[in-house]
Amino acid sequence: MSAAPISPGRSRPSGRMFGRFTRHRLAFVSLLVLAVLVLVGVFAPLLAPYDPYNLATSTSGNILFASPPSREFWLGTDALGRDVLSRLIFGTRVSLTIGISAAALALVIGVVLGVIAGFRGHLTDTLLSRFTDAVAAFPSLFLILTVSSFVKPSLITTVAIIGLLSWVPTYRLMRGETLKLRHLDYVEAAGALGAGDPRLMFRHILPNAAAPIIVQTTLGVADAILTESALSFLGLGVQQPVASWGNMLADARTITVLQSQPWLWLPPGLAILVTLLAINFLGDGLRDTFNPRER
Repeated sequence: MSAAPISPGRSRPSGRMFGRFTRHRLAFVSLLVLAVLVLVGVFAPLLAPYDPYNLATSTSGNILFASPPSREFWLGTDALGRDVLSRLIFGTRVSLTIGISAAALALVIGVVLGVIAGFRGHLTDTLLSRFTDAVAAFPSLFLILTVSSFVKPSLITTVAIIGLLSWVPTYRLMRGETLKLRHLDYVEAAGALGAGDPRLMFRHILPNAAAPIIVQTTLGVADAILTESALSFLGLGVQQPVASWGNMLADARTITVLQSQPWLWLPPGLAILVTLLAINFLGDGLRDTFNPRER
């Protein structure tokens, strides 16, 4: 017996959601931009025209210190004679890795603590919420800067610090969604059939709270990239000679560079700007896509 064909007037939920997302043109273009950036980061060794750590030299063998863009070096060289384009490409890999990894760490912490607090309630909810309020009482960037000044800067510590201190918004969102979902009929029915608390939390509640969490995590990636850039700019994040967009901007801390050597700070600055705009537009598109009131 053959399956009944799908009516032309009806479509699958996933197809309708994809259609709503593609109608959000800025979000769709932003997704393509981010996909290109991810590919640039993955294939950085193949795309970079030069080694980002080697000194660029002229045909006569002289090192090109802070050389302006040319036919050979499209974005010029930095103050140490390294190719800016190659460092920008490798910096894409580092900055995106830190942003995605830190956001993923904050996601895990915020979701786990939020669903436990919302589901358990009573004393557990009170203790976790007061602890969260204490963490949120300090400005997040100030707290991250303070902690970073006491540990040895590296890529791993930067990810850990940003992730461990950026989970509060995800926690509050997950707790609110859990409080809304835990008394719905399907959750109580699953509990009556013998499902334990972990199954109720992570099998029945968490998937139905995924939409706002995905949007929050997307925006969290942008915050993590911006925070990493600030830390690296101040010398508390990724350290030289490893390239990141933040420590490339650190070359622009003098008036001379700002005025007469724009090729040193414009490329990483524009890379950060384009990436943050793309992530925020993507978050807007995902929010509209998951919104049940959208048509």
